[in-house]
Amino acid sequence: MTKAQAVLVQNPEWQVAVQSVTAQLADFGPVDLLVVFAGAAYRAFYTEIVQELYHKSGAKVLVGCSGQGIIGQEQEIEKQAALSVLALELPGAELRPVVITDEILQNSSVVSLPEQFGIQPNEVNAWVLLADPFHLDAELLLKTLTEYYPGRPLIGGMASASPRLRQTYLFLNDKILTEGAIALAVGGKYTLQPVVSQGATPIGEAWMVTQAEKNLIYSISGRPAFEVLLDTIKDLPPDLLEKARRNLLVGLAVDEYKSDFGRGDYIIRSLMGADQKSGIIALNDFPRVGQTIQFQLRDAEAADEDLRELLAATKTKLGDNKPLAGVLFSCNGRGLNMFPELDHDAKGIAEQLGPMPLAGFFCNGEIGPIGPQPFLHGFTASLALFVEK
Repeated sequence: MTKAQAVLVQNPEWQVAVQSVTAQLADFGPVDLLVVFAGAAYRAFYTEIVQELYHKSGAKVLVGCSGQGIIGQEQEIEKQAALSVLALELPGAELRPVVITDEILQNSSVVSLPEQFGIQPNEVNAWVLLADPFHLDAELLLKTLTEYYPGRPLIGGMASASPRLRQTYLFLNDKILTEGAIALAVGGKYTLQPVVSQGATPIGEAWMVTQAEKNLIYSISGRPAFEVLLDTIKDLPPDLLEKARRNLLVGLAVDEYKSDFGRGDYIIRSLMGADQKSGIIALNDFPRVGQTIQFQLRDAEAADEDLRELLAATKTKLGDNKPLAGVLFSCNGRGLNMFPELDHDAKGIAEQLGPMPLAGFFCNGEIGPIGPQPFLHGFTASLALFVEK
């Protein structure tokens, strides 16, 4: 029997939180996968928390990490001690976690990842990734996994904890890791449907990059890049003009061969600088000559609209194949840092997809695909939906 249950507990005492979780899961039955996100206030007790949850639940696999803020079904808890747990029974699933270090990635040109992991590409439908942001090259992680497991969605987040400490924690079964990454291969009868909301809305027209070097764009559609940027801003209505002064971004098309571009077609990157004299603009990415570019705005309204549109499109796409559960990786710049109300992303998911077991946390960076390619994002909500293959 396929089933899922989410439990969210807010309590300053870790023992009380764990007891509440185990009590609520007492009648769940066999647990194939237990996903655990624990607030930073529990940092000194992560080992005890993970060991108790793993052994008392009887889970075949436990994965999770520390979180600056914790997310549950229709609820987001920021700056408070909280524990979010998702239990899944997935008959016919093949769930295989692996630990990835920089050494493994560096050695992948000598010994391939399928050889090192003992997991062949045809055994993987999708990956859930949880990584430490301070001791691992996340870009190399995504590049290497994509190289050896092409076409498999990669969805996840960079662990977070207390913003004062450059230290995060990863959970695997009854162990605590302080560096590297945990990658959970999801195979068999199930896969993951990604929903990646970057929280931006396109403005102006779509153009083409005609001269670029590294992270600098010299010309767009044969004109100085700064000139195109200025014209885009000047043509905005007054309300958007005011927003553009604070929240201007750049969208780079993942597939420049498309005829129409909209939400979900661009990877959103920050505008690092613009020089009127030289006409150059700088991004925190490396644009390609020939790549389609469109300027973007990000604010609470745009982020809300983006998330709702993408969730509605996903619901239509899935049809009768309703998600069993979801894991949400939301940027720590979202929540009350972006929206005027509590629980924005968690409630938005429930409103669009219906009540659904959900666990998640606020990340130091979010992982999710735009088109077929995975990216490391910021200010993004990256949602992994468990669905039948």
